[in-house]
Amino acid sequence: MARLQRLSGFPEWLPEGQVVEQLVEDTAREVFELHGFAGLRTRAVEPLEQLLRKGEIDKEVYVLRRLHAEEGEPDAGLGLHFDLTVPFARYVLEHAGQLEFPFKRYQIQKVWRGERPQEGRFREFTQADIDVVGRDSLAFHYEVEMALTMATLLDRLPIPRAVIQVNNRKLAEGFYLGVGADDPAAVLRAVDKIDKIGPEATERLLVADAGLTAAGARACLELAGIRSEDASFADRVRALGVRNDLLDQGIEELVAVVEGARRERPGAVVADLRIARGLDYYTGTVYETELVGHESVGSIASGGRYDSLASDGRQTYPGVGISLGVTRLVSILLGRGLVTVSRPVPSAVLVAVVDEEARSASLAVAGALRARGIACEVAPAADKFGKQIKYADRRGIPYVWFPEDGAHSVKDIRSGDQQAADPLRWEPPEEDRLPQVRSVETQEARS
Repeated sequence: MARLQRLSGFPEWLPEGQVVEQLVEDTAREVFELHGFAGLRTRAVEPLEQLLRKGEIDKEVYVLRRLHAEEGEPDAGLGLHFDLTVPFARYVLEHAGQLEFPFKRYQIQKVWRGERPQEGRFREFTQADIDVVGRDSLAFHYEVEMALTMATLLDRLPIPRAVIQVNNRKLAEGFYLGVGADDPAAVLRAVDKIDKIGPEATERLLVADAGLTAAGARACLELAGIRSEDASFADRVRALGVRNDLLDQGIEELVAVVEGARRERPGAVVADLRIARGLDYYTGTVYETELVGHESVGSIASGGRYDSLASDGRQTYPGVGISLGVTRLVSILLGRGLVTVSRPVPSAVLVAVVDEEARSASLAVAGALRARGIACEVAPAADKFGKQIKYADRRGIPYVWFPEDGAHSVKDIRSGDQQAADPLRWEPPEEDRLPQVRSVETQEARS
């Protein structure tokens, strides 16, 4: 048999990793629903013309073709979606007559991008999105709500401290126009590369590709260097001496986001004017999120305001959203050893089997425990009890139940403590009921 080769960019976690991923998804679902977002799933494919309509992503789309297509059969014109915003915009247009606006939805689903795999970047990965869409207009306060909802989710996860960095496309584009840019989108794309290529290379790019003067390019880099946890960034922007109406509007909106978030969660949201976001459908606030001490991996949660992504020609459905890269976050937590998992299986109890004739008694105990929400499994074979305990230990199961002659007992195999127990009443400690994911940083701080 040929040796199996792993497919780069298509992650498959070990059971411990699955526990971490499940925790992230479950916590996201809980937080999103607490904030009033309704769950949604969309199809995996979209028409190519829709996928390629916005943004610089044409080289990243996986095209869908039939292996046994007849010769001359026309191409289906379909591709796997590369994010969840574009299919959501299509969904809104198709179902607008049945939706109530503003429409708030969350979506936890796989997406695909044909880019080069590296740390935190995959070809198949899961995103957890939230969006709010209005009909013709959307109140600005939702741009604050996006940041606060994501900050709540990140705060509940056992991860290093996360900071949501915000900017405003109106601020950026107004500034670029004010320094003489003919193509603000080209300037945005250049500034979006500053972390990858550095300020000097970015300045050269701004002059060569975006057509700025050397002075204009330096001003854009000065703007990108501004960062603050409060509204003080506004004075620093104005001190650069650039005047533009769109710039003023963007400053006002960004002040509202930063100050609105600071009142609820101080330090969770900061203004960072280097944030650009490469996709060009964003029109207002944009978000990127970094883990403190692990900035090199890039943003784990990104998004922004879009005013024209969804339109049927008669009505426009503006929206704002933010997406957590579930797979990226999990890969960082596992790859950098930032979390520990108490056990790789859901089972809290292994019910021992005295002999095969008595297996039905063990099954009855398991049924009683499961009826009360205690995950358990029955030993695969009626081996000596010492062997069954070793099996539980290898699986990470903390308790072994012995149903001997009606005198039930349960043993904590970590401590060796064993006591009589009733399958209709016994409860494991809360921390043992489900697998626990703990932050290594938190554990080290406590020790």
